[in-house]
This record gives sequence, structure tokens and C-alpha cells, in this order.
Amino acid sequence: MQSNKDEKTYRVRKLEITDKNKGFMELLQQLTVCGSVSDDEFQKRFEELRSYGDDHVICVIEDTSSSKIVATGSVFLEKKFIRSCGKVGHIEDVVVDSSARGMQLGKKVVSFLADHACLMGCYKVILDCSVDNKAFYEKCGFKEKEIQMVKYFI
Repeated sequence: MQSNKDEKTYRVRKLEITDKNKGFMELLQQLTVCGSVSDDEFQKRFEELRSYGDDHVICVIEDTSSSKIVATGSVFLEKKFIRSCGKVGHIEDVVVDSSARGMQLGKKVVSFLADHACLMGCYKVILDCSVDNKAFYEKCGFKEKEIQMVKYFI
């Protein structure tokens, strides 16, 4: 059943333990391979990440009319020696549900994460993205810098 977009209310907030039952893992599957995650595994990882406090934050947007998670992203803080023991925010795993794209939800997630990094004293926030997503991140205030390299172990 499709509802009028005007009736939808979106709530931007941090991940909660109950979000697994609100489609959080299914949303991540629209981004990449997730594999199955049991409730116990989810709870253990959630508790681990929560123990990092403000150094690792997962943002979600919930469609409160359907109690469904429709967007997410995360930021973690890297503590460095350079820049007078500065900090860098790393944004990862940004995805908007295919049914909710085009409504500026991705921009809200990225802004939430970048603002968090700034408030935590980061001198910059960085992310990796595909060529297809470059224009989106430019609209969010990011600019291309250098290149990405990767080495997979699995």
C-alpha cells in the first residue's frame, strides 16, 4: 500500500537496537553484500559500537508512518598525531532506500554525520564514493581529492 508522501514524517536519529526489526539490514543490502546477521550478532556489534561513544556514530532516518528505516550512514573518528593530535571523520555506508530516493534524505544523513565530526573537533571529514555518486557528494559540499586505493582480504 502506497501512502501519500505528504503524510510521511521522517526522523533523523542515531541507530537504536530495535532498528534491526525496522529494516536496517535490508537497507544495507541495497548498498553492498551483508550476509545474514542473527539478532545475537546484531546486538553484540551494536553494543560494541555503542561502547565507542561519539567516536563511532550510525545515523538513521526512520519513516515514522511505517516504522521503517529508509536511510543510513556512519562516521567514525580517527585520532592522529599530525595536526597537533587532530581528528579526522570518516563517513561510510551511506544508503537511501530505493523507495525514498530523490527526497534529500541522503543529504540529511551526510549533513548529520559531517556536523557530528565537526562538533567532535575534526579538522576534516572524508569519504570514498563511486564515480556515479560524485555529483551527489559535491552537492553535499565535498570535493574530489587524490585517488582511492584498496586491498581486499576476503
